[in-house]
Amino acid sequence: MKFKNKNLKITCDGGAATGKSTGAKMIAKKYGLAFLSSGLLYRYSSYLILKHKPKNKITFLKSKILKLNYKSLNKINLHSQKISMHTSIIAKMPGIRNILKKYQIQFVKKNKGCVIEGRDASTKIIPKSDIKFYFICNLKTAARRRYKELKKTSKNINFNEVKRALYVRDLADRQRSISPLQKHPLAIVINSGILDKQKMLVKMSKYVEKILKIKYDK
Repeated sequence: MKFKNKNLKITCDGGAATGKSTGAKMIAKKYGLAFLSSGLLYRYSSYLILKHKPKNKITFLKSKILKLNYKSLNKINLHSQKISMHTSIIAKMPGIRNILKKYQIQFVKKNKGCVIEGRDASTKIIPKSDIKFYFICNLKTAARRRYKELKKTSKNINFNEVKRALYVRDLADRQRSISPLQKHPLAIVINSGILDKQKMLVKMSKYVEKILKIKYDK
């Protein structure tokens, strides 16, 4: 591919189970870009706190997160309902947000081209990213996706409870005073509720190709 492995920064934001991870991973793979999910970092932080119950969460997480090998997170199940709800709580804590923000910024500096997905990637982590995507879908679709995901590791999952948990999580993320979930004014909306994976990739690629041509095909 002509424009593969270029210095390109892409951010993908959106609520829970809106398809942003899927879209971000696909576009990262297609263009040879490093991928990082900020949501996974928060989930891992929750996992560590719930498991070890440290007296000082900030000191504890600094020692764990800043030396973290991101790829190792794929080996841990971080998508339980308990972790999801706890993640919403720690996402409001400035000290923890600062630690994870520092890790993400280090990741961006370390990698020539990257895709960062989360809730404030476009507004706080890389506000000058080349392309900003904002993912949406209706609550029922999001709940169905999360329910299917949780069913893989737990049989005692209730769809309505999953739906309610997603609603509460997104509401908390939008209303928090620190780095709330919001659409960047320049973000391109991707409605994953009406696009399948292939159509999503095609739409995102159209914008990526446009920016790449501006940057490298002058």
